[in-house]
Amino acid sequence: MSPQLTLQAPVALPPPELTDYLEKLWSQDLESSSGASTFTLLVWQPAWVEQHLVRTGRLDGPVTGVVRSELLEAAREAVPACDLPLSISPLSPKLAWALGQQSGDHAIEDLRGQYIDAAISAYQPRRLITLAPTLDHGQPLETLVAAYCPLPGEGTTAACGDVVVLRGDFGALQQGLQLLKPLVPNDLPCWVWWNGSLDEAPELLEALGAPGRRLVIDTALGTPRRCLDLLESRVGSGQPVNDLNWLRQRAWRESLAMVFDPPGRRDALNHVVQLDIDVEGTHPVQGLLLAAWLADRLGWHWVESRAAADEEIRAEFERNDGVTVQFHLTPVPVGVPSSHPGSVVGLRLICEPPGRQALCVILCSESGGCMRLEAGGMARMELAEEVVPMGHATDEWEMARLLGGGHDSTNPLLAAAAPLAAKLLPDA
Repeated sequence: MSPQLTLQAPVALPPPELTDYLEKLWSQDLESSSGASTFTLLVWQPAWVEQHLVRTGRLDGPVTGVVRSELLEAAREAVPACDLPLSISPLSPKLAWALGQQSGDHAIEDLRGQYIDAAISAYQPRRLITLAPTLDHGQPLETLVAAYCPLPGEGTTAACGDVVVLRGDFGALQQGLQLLKPLVPNDLPCWVWWNGSLDEAPELLEALGAPGRRLVIDTALGTPRRCLDLLESRVGSGQPVNDLNWLRQRAWRESLAMVFDPPGRRDALNHVVQLDIDVEGTHPVQGLLLAAWLADRLGWHWVESRAAADEEIRAEFERNDGVTVQFHLTPVPVGVPSSHPGSVVGLRLICEPPGRQALCVILCSESGGCMRLEAGGMARMELAEEVVPMGHATDEWEMARLLGGGHDSTNPLLAAAAPLAAKLLPDA
């Protein structure tokens, strides 16, 4: 965490007093401190896996909502203990549900919203509001307030902000929504980070992600149809939306583009006949977004999609010259899955330029290897094989990049890929 100068210690308040207290805090108590003219960050922070791990004694507290190595290690150890497949991601909602069936009543020290990650703190949010749903279904609404200043660096001045935490069960947080409107300044941008499953609390998501706010979601968390439909609808509405799952595949898009950088290979992109993508486990969204991005870039037209055996997805595209492109998305088991469900672990692209040797491009992750994609009649083709470096950026770091870049509109590549990815997912 970046060094912080606490101007006012965390204070627990009755919810009705929250708005008046903040107004008094800045107009009287802290009138000598300059409030940052930056943005408001509103975070939905359930941290269900972390809460359950602490409750069951598998992880030492406190609960912060920040992914750390100890949390991932404890979650991976819990997967087999909950009789789940080893390919289940340590942050999967499936693991949270399974842990919820385990007994345990260890006390939970809850510090969600009181920890400002260094990457986010560097951009000096004017107000950080965290909604922290609890495991206790009868817990009433609690509110907490603190003011802080990042210590200024050389040649800079401190721009102060405050932290507001709303904590309680779903019903309490739903009732607490009326407190939020006066807490979000109209003259500053408002970012909404839905840092949880897109399946849960749809009414709260609808209320928090109101038009005009910059929404950040993660399509790795939630049922695939819900994730893609929500992404498509928000893109279609014109709301600025960013997807952390899309950002995580950045290295795959860049690596594929680099393979075709040599002038002698560029024409092969006009003659693709087959695209294969492997993903960890059974969550296909990241793989579908990658396929949709490539199809959009190359001008392919979607024809049909269908579910195949073992949760594979098969689809057909048509190139501009009328030739069919076959697409296969295959779920593969991995020994140590990445922290988020459905990460891409391999890609194969087969090109058949007329009058020239066929080209097979294989990209594989550092952890997955390329053996599966190397099988199947590659001997007569030119082979281009690359290992895609694994990304180690945290969600907080990716979020900070978005905050630093402004991004008051949706990335046009994501906007084009989202509706096509939704078509690629077969109906249940």
